[in-house]
Amino acid sequence: MEIPKVDMSESPPAFGHPMLKYFVLDPSYINLNNGSYGTLPLPVLRDSEERAREVEKNPDRFMRLTYTPLLKESRNKVAQFLEVDTDDIVLVPNATHGVNTVLRNFIWNKDDVIIFNGVTYPAVSRTIRYIADINPEVQLKPYSLEFPTTSAKILEGFRAHLRSVPRFPGQKVVSVIDSIVSNPGVLLPWKAMAQICKEEGVLSVIDAAHSIGQEFEINLKQSDPDFWVSNCHKWLYTKRGCAVLYVPKRNQHYIKSTLPTSTYYSSPNDGPGAPEPPNFVNQFAWTGTHDVTTYLSIPAAIDFRRWIGGEEAINEYCHNLALKGGRRLADILGTAVLDENGEFTAHMVNVELPLTVTGAPLEIASKVRDILLNDWNIFSQTFFHNGKWWSRSSVQIFNEISDFERLGEAYKHVCETLNNGDK
Repeated sequence: MEIPKVDMSESPPAFGHPMLKYFVLDPSYINLNNGSYGTLPLPVLRDSEERAREVEKNPDRFMRLTYTPLLKESRNKVAQFLEVDTDDIVLVPNATHGVNTVLRNFIWNKDDVIIFNGVTYPAVSRTIRYIADINPEVQLKPYSLEFPTTSAKILEGFRAHLRSVPRFPGQKVVSVIDSIVSNPGVLLPWKAMAQICKEEGVLSVIDAAHSIGQEFEINLKQSDPDFWVSNCHKWLYTKRGCAVLYVPKRNQHYIKSTLPTSTYYSSPNDGPGAPEPPNFVNQFAWTGTHDVTTYLSIPAAIDFRRWIGGEEAINEYCHNLALKGGRRLADILGTAVLDENGEFTAHMVNVELPLTVTGAPLEIASKVRDILLNDWNIFSQTFFHNGKWWSRSSVQIFNEISDFERLGEAYKHVCETLNNGDK
């Protein structure tokens, strides 16, 4: 398929359905689940395809001479976006990979503690469990986090939980914090939580999988977490999979190896001529052969965002539509929005479903998924939280209120079908 060229010398159309022409989505499909996998704009797709052809014309020249300066350009762009130093930024395949890189690099000792909560992303909570399985001396200290709630209650409970952990000299306490939870899709007061970690002598690992491109004005230099990782392919419009891992220089000594270990790994047992530490950036520059066009799509993605209006305009449209769309969906279903005052809402909104069927949540969610995709060609995440069923809808610049209305029709059908035991 020949990818159409977008003339960026022209003015872009208004946000909403007119923007669909800049994506390759099936015209009959309504995508209210951008948060899971992202949605690739045509200019970024075209740029990546041209880059892939360039690679294939002369793989040796590209990989050995061309790639390194282009990778640095991508890192420069995302560092400017996050307002941090380029040498504090490296690229990894996805946020889960980044969190694993951090957690698996710690030297875990007796009485060390990992703190997480009930809505920690499943792959991350399983990683934490695995680390404790292979390091039995590590203690896990989970805490409950259920919605609806308030930021004040979250912060109060978080500090109290940190203070409840027995402390010992030389002990390492690490808290894994979601910036934006996956399910429910809520923006946590993670900057304040990272500050509390500092005050309590706890290392903060921010799983910001959904942040870059969705959360407005991140400014990592100001929030200053100990570790932070975010997917660029979810909300920033890069090609999958591409994520940014931020490790300030004060903490780069913790990251002794990449996953998998790079040829630039520096061992304390190496002899003369071995790579010299600190080599944080060099290690991540090459961890084995992969599709390099994903990392190199960052400049094109940021250029596209600038062309369509910039960060403030994107945020304003998506945030406001999330609020309005959530209320409209709740009206149609006769239910309520999880976050009534918008305190936790960025570009994802959570609405209660009138689903009363009982059974294994994964099995029920799979049935909902199948009906939405196969019968209605629409999708929004369905999940069970705090005793109720919810929908998590992701808003992009190509969505409109009518998409929520169609989703409401679909969910009414789904809930009636399952409540009546028809499937």
